[in-house]
Order: sequence, then structure tokens, then C-alpha cells
Amino acid sequence: MGKRFSQKKKFNKTNIEKIPEDKPIIYKIKNLKGENIYTGIAGKSRIKDRLKEHLLGNKDVILGAKSFSIKQKTSIEDAKLEEKIIIKKENPKYNQQE
Repeated sequence: MGKRFSQKKKFNKTNIEKIPEDKPIIYKIKNLKGENIYTGIAGKSRIKDRLKEHLLGNKDVILGAKSFSIKQKTSIEDAKLEEKIIIKKENPKYNQQE
């Protein structure tokens, strides 16, 4: 699956604003214990907006979110494929299981 995820950062607007938007990403949102509670993807034009949607008070809030990490991918298709693998393997609390 290639490169590793970035070092985890506190899940807040300030850190979200620092994310590069030149490639699609996969992201993991983690709780206080460091457990992956949600895995998602975002296309390069929607990265910051998508992550902000998970902050408290927004439409797709992830309760208990404390930190996040990202991995840039070359295409949205690659991101979707890896997202499925991570969800199957780690079974994050807030991901809908198919």
C-alpha cells in the first residue's frame, strides 16, 4: 500500500488548514486511546472541507475524535481501494460496514 500515514495531529481547524491539497488523501480519525474510529477519503479539491465536516457542530461529526493522520494518493481510485482495505482490517466504529 505504499507510503505510511502522516504523524498524527490534533483534530482541529488549525491543523486541517495545513493539509496539502495537491493529491487525493485517505484519512484516519482516532480517539483518545489512538484507536481508528473513522477512515475516509477526500479528493484534492475537497480535503479541508471534508475533514471540517467531521468537527463538532458539523453535519458528519465524529464523536470522540482527538487526532487524525493522512496519506496522499496518486488517484481517487487508489484512495478508495485502500480505504476499503483499511475499513475491513481495522473496523472503525463510525464506518458503515457493507
